[in-house]
Amino acid sequence: MELSKTLSSPARVAFAFASKQPRSSNELHRAGVRHSSTVRAADLTFGQPVHETHPHLLAPGELTPGITAQEYADRRTRLAAKLPEKSIAIVAASDVVFRSGSVFYEFHQDPDFLYLTGFNEPEAVAIIGKDATGTDHTFRLFVREKNQKAELWDGARSGTQAARDVFNADEAGDIDQLKHILPEIVGEATHVYTDICQPDTNQSALHRFLYGASPKKAEFAELIGPRKPVRLRPVMNDLRVVKSAAEIGLMRYAGKASGRAHTDAMRHSWTKEKQLDAFLRYQFTVHGCETSAFEPVAAGGRNGLGIHYIRNDDVLQDDELVLVDGGGKYGGYIADITRTWPVSGKFSDAQRDLYQAVLNIAETQLAEQLKQLGFDMSGKNIETLFPHHLSHYIGMDVHDTSGYSRRAILTEGHCITIEPGVYVPDDNRWPKHFRNMAVRIEDSVAIQEDSPHMLTTEAVKEIVDIESLRN
Repeated sequence: MELSKTLSSPARVAFAFASKQPRSSNELHRAGVRHSSTVRAADLTFGQPVHETHPHLLAPGELTPGITAQEYADRRTRLAAKLPEKSIAIVAASDVVFRSGSVFYEFHQDPDFLYLTGFNEPEAVAIIGKDATGTDHTFRLFVREKNQKAELWDGARSGTQAARDVFNADEAGDIDQLKHILPEIVGEATHVYTDICQPDTNQSALHRFLYGASPKKAEFAELIGPRKPVRLRPVMNDLRVVKSAAEIGLMRYAGKASGRAHTDAMRHSWTKEKQLDAFLRYQFTVHGCETSAFEPVAAGGRNGLGIHYIRNDDVLQDDELVLVDGGGKYGGYIADITRTWPVSGKFSDAQRDLYQAVLNIAETQLAEQLKQLGFDMSGKNIETLFPHHLSHYIGMDVHDTSGYSRRAILTEGHCITIEPGVYVPDDNRWPKHFRNMAVRIEDSVAIQEDSPHMLTTEAVKEIVDIESLRN
């Protein structure tokens, strides 16, 4: 099949080639060159999977697993609708982060950038601008150009031509030329929406390509001029917090795979936290996820008192509980699950009582459950035993849409965790037989109009089901 018939984009699909050694795609675009020669899409290289090269990962029309090019375009339209006339929104991709020398960490794309573009490469900037009429918008995408020498070392790049023809940019350019182009774009805008100038962001790509290796946020502020930049994150949070059916489908997929991994882990007898950690990561992938959503917790005994304990380097004792918090990631969306079970496979009386108390409750009922087990629940003791929130938003991030209000009324499409827990320090205030126990039970849930949709049902949690896995 020819490329013009198979690319994922619903809009422009033709690639142009001038010769065996073509001019840059920018030159071809400016010259309006469109040669009749075609090439199979499967024979081209891109910086990420497309349907033609990876049909086992992407269905026709999808830019990323489960999300179509049309849905990405609709997201940009929804963003533009929230902007004033002649305003622009600037979002930068993440950079590659190096752990030492030339050894890098696994690349993780900036969620806002990925949400708007579907483009999963570093060193890129997207600009969405609303026109003067208020009825249309322009999508500009600046990316790394194809470079044979660089791609030999770092892998394929998609390049500017794919930015137009696959990712539907109205205008595409080489990221190295951004510093020459951006001042004019900014100068024509009435408002600039961006988080580049905010101290809590790590979007250095735009700064680096404007100012070099040691950028300063003040320099970007000078480029914007007398207009104070408007924070983009609240606008993006409003867009991202309500999930589409496709997004919920991806989270259900991740939840199913992650839940099966947790249940599989409960079937085995473990002697070391690190072995359990490694098994869980492996099973996420075996069951269909791309990677782990975050560093798993595999905390035996008192280690579970640390909410985000991730050292996972201790020995597991048969008379203790193990608290496991982990989830997989698929198509850019995550699952978040915590399960607690006895290392021996069978709950002691005290473990059973504390576990059942957590399984029974919501936050307002926890104090009463613990009081019945002999805990002194006077004063603010509940804050010691249950120090974290009952829930958080989930989606592309484990703690999704950072800064979005927890007081918002949940509506259809919100996706959250439900995670009651009890953490009993080794303190004379608490009944002796519960000390150093930690229990957390966490599931991922999508809010529907009539009832919640549990995304992680494959992870068993009833005592009888947990104990039966070893029999």
